[in-house]
Amino acid sequence: MFVDSHCHLDFPDLAVNLDELLDNMRQNNVTHALCVSVNLANFPRVRSLAELHHNLFASVGVHPDYESLIEPNALQLAELADHPKVVAIGETGLDYFRLKGDLEWQRDRFRQHIRAAKQCNKPLIIHTREAAADTLRIMAEEGADSVGGVMHCFTENWQVAQQAIEMNFYISFSGIITFKNATTVKDVARKIRLDRILIETDSPYLAPVPYRGKINQPAFVCYIAEEIAKLREMSLKEIAAITTNNFFNLFKIV
Repeated sequence: MFVDSHCHLDFPDLAVNLDELLDNMRQNNVTHALCVSVNLANFPRVRSLAELHHNLFASVGVHPDYESLIEPNALQLAELADHPKVVAIGETGLDYFRLKGDLEWQRDRFRQHIRAAKQCNKPLIIHTREAAADTLRIMAEEGADSVGGVMHCFTENWQVAQQAIEMNFYISFSGIITFKNATTVKDVARKIRLDRILIETDSPYLAPVPYRGKINQPAFVCYIAEEIAKLREMSLKEIAAITTNNFFNLFKIV
């Protein structure tokens, strides 16, 4: 069986076909999925999905790409996370690719999320793009290792992966790993400890080969597992079991 550790089932492209997507998950042995929050305005619908479906879970957080919002504080995030189906804080982090200029507000927001995670003792879901050095620095300064978490949709090199793992973080691979030119990500997948691997779709984005360019969905997470199995010269069954076990361990789901 497989688990999608990061998806956005509340986004319009997926929400309109939710019953079909859940059925596709069942048919492809994807037993659980984590629906990740990107802003507080839409958090109630993310939480509602988790409440309505036994095999869906939720996170709470504000994505670094969302500007001009009332900034969340650690106490507010921790209070929203006080729910049995909310298993993580995030998606949070830094993104220097989409936004330019003075991004100190992004770094401040990231710190608030780490502090919230420590308050509620739940792991972090971290997004980083063209900001690895600052991301790792803030994680270290704020003591993110005390709660750990996952570096979602990982695209950095082995050195960044090693530093994140040393801070008690998992590395999550998306459909990017199936792309021919994703040599850096493939290298990380070959080297990483098996007990630190997660798989995700980040749907509706980044559909894996053979669906590249189409709307992604949790059922496609098996293609990511297949690629990792090939890179590691292991069976698909082994990778499925390892990544599923890692998911339940990280998010403390019983």
